[in-house]
Amino acid sequence: MSSLVQIDFGGERVWAVQRGGRLARLGTSLAELLALPLTEARDRYETAAGEVDGGDRLPPVDRQEVWASGVTYLRSRQGRVEESGHADVYDLVYDADRPELFLKSTPERVVTDGEPVGIRADSGWDAPEAELGLVLNSAGEIFGYVVGNDMSSRSIEGDNPLYLPQAKVYARSCALGTEIVPVWEAGGGPFDIALWIERGGDVVFSAKTSTDQMRRELADLAGWLFRALEHPAGAILLTGTGIVPERDFTLAEGDVVTIDIAGVGTLTNPVVMVGATHS
Repeated sequence: MSSLVQIDFGGERVWAVQRGGRLARLGTSLAELLALPLTEARDRYETAAGEVDGGDRLPPVDRQEVWASGVTYLRSRQGRVEESGHADVYDLVYDADRPELFLKSTPERVVTDGEPVGIRADSGWDAPEAELGLVLNSAGEIFGYVVGNDMSSRSIEGDNPLYLPQAKVYARSCALGTEIVPVWEAGGGPFDIALWIERGGDVVFSAKTSTDQMRRELADLAGWLFRALEHPAGAILLTGTGIVPERDFTLAEGDVVTIDIAGVGTLTNPVVMVGATHS
């Protein structure tokens, strides 16, 4: 299976197609690729040539915003109710035609595999969210998939649903795997998702789910993101989580979070504290 990666090649940001352990220079940016119709983008991808001799992997975005979806799995709805006690709010979101969508990250704030993700210093209850990311072109078509971690402060969101931006958007709160797997390589799913958390070398939490547990279709979520907003450089849309740790678990600094999505990739990040406590 091939994938699209961004590398630091002698100080130059280069997009390349990874095939069989080799890298072929794409010759264009991700933004330019996602501005093309899907058939043209596939042709550009498959004809990539000119070997690139390695380099450090960079986050798989250049000009794309990262958006996220909430309450797309039953377990996510249950987790939101556990946090807040507001069953009516999240029941309405889960059952409504219109999904919950929010801006998660600008491209320059995205971290990737091996880089730290953050938990807020003013939050006492924190969790990773293992999510399939859709890589969407400028027409809202699914170009490919990426592994995502939508880090979340459960305590801040639980205090008040209107605190969602503070619970979800902060330094190192958005991680994406290094590889974008094209839709024609990965297919339409469903995708098995696994999450495990290590602390001091021991696994302290693990769980699995599948995108077949989602209430909403992937293309439907993408359609809502483009309903009244243009994304000329494409966009990344995280599709929600079906894995939510129980109330007695919270992330700690020094933990290591790993997310694996079958056929898409693996994302591993150590956890650090960011920000400051209340003054």
